[in-house]
Formats: sequence, C-alpha cells, structure tokens
Amino acid sequence: GDRMWHFAVSVFLVELYGNSLLLTAVYGLVVAGSVLLLGALIGDWVDKNSRLKVAQTSLVVQNSSVILCGVILMIIFLFKTQLLTLYHGWLLTLCYILVITIANIANLASTATAITIQRDWIVVVAGEDRSKLADMNATIRRIDQLTNILAPMAVGQIMTFGSPMIGCGFISGWNLMSMCVEYLLLWKVYQKTPTLAHKSAKVEASELKQLNAKKESDMKPAEGVQLIIEKDVAGFEPQQEKEVGCTARIAEPFITFRDGWVAYYNQPVFLAGMGLAFLYMTVLGFDCITTGYAYTQGLSGSVLSLLMGASAVTGIMGTVAFTWLRRKCGLIRTGLISGVAQLACLILCVISVFMPGSPMDLTVSPFADISARLFENEPLPTIASPESEMIFATGMPNLLNGSIAPANSDPEMSPEPVPLISVSLLFAGVIAARVGLWSFDLTVTQLLQENVIESERGIINGVQNSMNYLLDLLHFIMVILAPNPEAFGLLVLISVSFVAMGHIMYFRFAQKSLGKQLFVCHTPDPKAAPDSSPPGNTSTV
Repeated sequence: GDRMWHFAVSVFLVELYGNSLLLTAVYGLVVAGSVLLLGALIGDWVDKNSRLKVAQTSLVVQNSSVILCGVILMIIFLFKTQLLTLYHGWLLTLCYILVITIANIANLASTATAITIQRDWIVVVAGEDRSKLADMNATIRRIDQLTNILAPMAVGQIMTFGSPMIGCGFISGWNLMSMCVEYLLLWKVYQKTPTLAHKSAKVEASELKQLNAKKESDMKPAEGVQLIIEKDVAGFEPQQEKEVGCTARIAEPFITFRDGWVAYYNQPVFLAGMGLAFLYMTVLGFDCITTGYAYTQGLSGSVLSLLMGASAVTGIMGTVAFTWLRRKCGLIRTGLISGVAQLACLILCVISVFMPGSPMDLTVSPFADISARLFENEPLPTIASPESEMIFATGMPNLLNGSIAPANSDPEMSPEPVPLISVSLLFAGVIAARVGLWSFDLTVTQLLQENVIESERGIINGVQNSMNYLLDLLHFIMVILAPNPEAFGLLVLISVSFVAMGHIMYFRFAQKSLGKQLFVCHTPDPKAAPDSSPPGNTSTV
C-alpha cells in the first residue's frame, strides 16, 4: 500500500495541476522539511517506547492517513470544476493543502516504521551474526523492490485504463485491508522473538532517565560499543527525581534535536552516512519529480509503472550483488565497488542531456512558470485534452511548458525515433544505476546497524533520515526554482555532481577505516568477535 501511494501521489498531483512539476515539488519540499526537523524527535520516540507500541502506532497512522488522502482526492477529481468556481478557486487550493498535509503525516509515520523495523527489529532478530544480518537486510530490500514492481504496475494499469478517481479508491481500499494484515504479522513476529520484548521492559523505566542524565553529566556510553552490546545501559541508575517545569518541557524537543545531531556527528560512520545522504540530492530516481517529468514528456501511467518495475528488478540485482560482494571483499569495500558502478551508469544520464529530443533549453526562463501562475493570475491547467492524449500516444512530447502542438501537425511525418533517444538514455542510466545504488545503500545501512548502540539506534537513524531529507529538500528547492522541463537537463548535471561528492566522502571513510588494506580484496572472517575490535573497524571484515 505504501508503494502504491508513493508512485500514485506524484501522478495525481501532476494530473490536478497540469504539466508543471511545481505542485509535486512543493509536496516533496514539505515532506523533506518535516523529516529534517522531526527526524531526531521521531527517532527519540522510537528509543523511548516499546518496540511493539512504536510499530503498531506508526502503522495505523500511516495507513489511515493514506486512506483519508485517497478519499479527498476522489472528491477533488469528481468536483474539480465546481471547486474552481467557488471562492475564486481558494477552496480548491485549500484541498491541495489538505492533501499535502495529510500525505506528509503518512510519510512521517512511514519514517517511524522504517526506523523501528529496518534499523532495530532486524538487528535484534539477527543477534550477533553479521552474515545473517546482511542476508536479512538484503531479503527485506528484495521484498521492498518486489512491491516496487507489482504496486506501480497495478496502479498504473488502473489509472491508464480506468481513471485517476478509480485509482484513488483502489489505493484507499488496499491500504485498509493491508493495515489489518500487517498489524497481525507484526504481532506474530513480536511473539516469536522474545528478545524484542526485552527492550520494552528496560526502556520504559531506565532509558528515559539515561537520556536525561547525559545532559547533566559526562556519563555517556562509549561510542565504540559494538553491535548488540547494551549491557551498560542497564547499569544506569535513575538520578534523583526532579520536578519537570513548563520551560523544561518546552526546551526538551530542542535539546533532543541538538543531542541527536551531536551524537550523529561523533559516530565513527559519520562520513559514510553523509555519503549516503548526498545521494538524495538528485532528480535521477523514481520519485515524484522524475515521475512528473516523464509524465510531461508523454509517458503514460502504464509506461511509468513498467519503468518503475524495471528499476525494481535492477534494485533486486543490487541486493544480490551486495551479499556476494560482502562475502568476497568485505562490507566497506562493497560500498566502494557499488559507488563506482553507480557513477558509471549515471554517465548515460549525462549523455542524454545533450542528445536529440532533450527538452533542455536554457534560454527559457526557469521562473516563467512560477511568475505566470502566481503573479499573472493565469487559470490552473486542466487535465490533458483528447488531442494532447493523441500526441502523447505517438511518443512525441510536444506539450511542454503549456505549449500545444499545431493542429495540422502530422504524426506520420514527424521523426519518431529522435525524441526517444534522450528520454531512453535517461531512464536507461537511472534504471541501471539502481544496482550500485541499492548495494551502496545496504552497505551504509549495515554499517550503521553494526556501529550504533541500541539505546541510540532510533535517534541516530532518525538524524540519518533527517540528513537524507536535508539533501532531498535541496533538490526539491532546486526543482521549484526551475520547474520547467526545459531546465531538467541542468538538474541532471547537478544531480550527478552531488552523487560523485557523496561517493568521495565514502571513499574518505573507507580510507580512514582500512588504510593501506583498502584495495586488498579478501574474504571476510565471519567469526570475528564484535566486542574485540575498535569501533571504527567493526565492519572492515
């Protein structure tokens, strides 16, 4: 259900607002800004509460928000013409704001779910076996990518051969059903893994005291505590009880925010986390921006769903490559190899910018679309007309930035292969790069799992999500400043530059961790004891 919504929401927003990426960029900006500000607080909430409570609460909030959003979008699609005339269109604008707000709440709940399941539950279930942890990480990612194939294909076909309104109803119904199934599955996993319940008993009483005590003393667990080693947390005795005043309650979220970022900076895998975060400053992913851009180029929801399915297949290949490379070369070297593979594939995207059919035209002002809509009071664009649908079907994207192809244009005489060269290379590069991307993502994920102590696992991963969304926020701001398809080529070049910088940061981390052994590929020792090596080298084997 979450994958269906992630794919469909960008298409819905483009459908409602015409061929501009502005509304999708605003949606992404709100989502990224929220996680940036609240990521540490969400992670702290995960740390302070029992695992089952966190998982169930976030699951219910996430699915309920998606269901409500789907209902509102159905109403908008049904009565859009009437809403445009009421209160000079302000009622429709209010509906847009409501949809984005509720969708943002769903994303925050999804963030909490990802932290508690993929960063905490899985580590506890794996125990001290790093190979088992790597296999479980890869398996979860394969399941995630498999849903990336099936969910967009289902929604894309429904929207193409049905209507967006039917798509909204289908997603709402599916989320209602899947929420019940997921709730029961979480309960079963919790019951079958007794160690998951252990944290709930100790966190409720002593974890909160420990976090508060850290602010008043230097009694902080060593940063080098290894995977699963949490016995020191139980040794913290509650400090003397103090009455918490109103000022302290107001200041607590800000102190938590500060402490979370300081703790993140002091982690031995800080540079690796930063490298992963820089990969989010890109338009070369199947997010709402790229999906919206492809939609303006004439690709239907059906074609987009197939492309997203292809990217999921390469993502699954990346998880297979991760497990194989880790066994052959070790965890840190796997990240290096994955980065090189990703950059090599993204060269195709750079080439696509300069190929025939690319809409890149820097003579078109990137602010023209914003000024026309906000200051010249132009009416909101409507859903594509049948004529433009015919143009889309030929694969000739003549509907760019609001311009309509001449009525006497003959599709038979237009050079059909030319416009497809650029967009084909673009998506070929994006899809192929998923192999290296997901292998690199799994590498950094396991580095964080192995090097962050349990009591800080939620808040550190919350800050990591905030860093990811900070760079994601910058890329949405970039798109808002240049929402026209003519400027998309420039955004591609900037994106590749940030990906390269991210991998340079990871290279620096690998160099500091392995030293002269960086390029010596050898089979890791699975018997390595996690509590006998320095913190910076916990994942070098």
